[in-house]
Amino acid sequence: MTANDWQSLASVTALEQRAEIVWWVRSFFHQHGFHEVQTPTVSRDTVLDRYIDPIEVAGRALGCAAATAERYFLQTSPEFCMKRLLALGMRAIYQIGPAYRAGERGELHNLEFTMLEWYRAGETLVEALAFLRELTDGVLVASGQRVASTSVVTYQQIFQQLLDVDPMVASIDELQQLVVQQGMELGSSWADQSRDDWLNLLFAECIQPRLGHDGPIIVSHYPASQAALAQVCPSDRQTAQRYELFVRGIELANGYHELLDADELAKRNLAVAAERGRDGKAPLPLDSRLQDAMRAGLPQSCGCALGIDRLILIALKLRSIDQVIAFPIERA
Repeated sequence: MTANDWQSLASVTALEQRAEIVWWVRSFFHQHGFHEVQTPTVSRDTVLDRYIDPIEVAGRALGCAAATAERYFLQTSPEFCMKRLLALGMRAIYQIGPAYRAGERGELHNLEFTMLEWYRAGETLVEALAFLRELTDGVLVASGQRVASTSVVTYQQIFQQLLDVDPMVASIDELQQLVVQQGMELGSSWADQSRDDWLNLLFAECIQPRLGHDGPIIVSHYPASQAALAQVCPSDRQTAQRYELFVRGIELANGYHELLDADELAKRNLAVAAERGRDGKAPLPLDSRLQDAMRAGLPQSCGCALGIDRLILIALKLRSIDQVIAFPIERA
């Protein structure tokens, strides 16, 4: 530690502007009929994701007789508990609060960050995309930026436009050749990677950095194999009703037309658990109270999670989240 470690890396002006943006966001949701909710940041359940690792807390460390589970997790997203509120009958809800992800630190990452997440029952994918566009455009305009209105493109279209390949039909060999053509050098471990691994590599290295420089862009209809917690598109079983928002090459939001089938969730969890096992990662709980809520009846709905820190970074034309959060992990 140094004598100046008590100070924030963000300026007072930036922190005050952050407060104004967060207030604008809350007002936006209030005007659209949403209710703000607050769900636990410590839970026995956790989202199961191949690439996201929660921070674990031993049940005994909580020092509470009511904490009967062996393991608890700082939530990587309020998703599970918010969906349980939908199952109880709430119709339009949002939350702004802390989320946590182990091992994440960098220019765009901190172990603890602020997430905006929302769900609306009865909403279609088309309506969800329009709502995200309205929110994104509104924040940037309110922040004094003059940018093009948010556009929407499919995953298939963006691969065809930028890499001249159809990601829905390209073979692993074709994707590997494309990686070589793009000048990427990979280790021998890549020989056994799946088709989705090659697609993810091409998207992360060759597509994402080029997205959202002329204006925000939403990429929709990811491959069904990358559905996560989204429904497969009924009119095109190759794609999932999943979408992501990008600005200046930065991913800001991830949304779904939400999966409703608890048995399908269990099936997907098993597949993710197997992937995590092959990656050498610690096992996570396969069952959750969300599955019970889904069996009780989760309504048709769309939901989206957006990183508030990154949104503010974009709105203020800054480069690092250290410039828009009070104290990163090194000074917490």
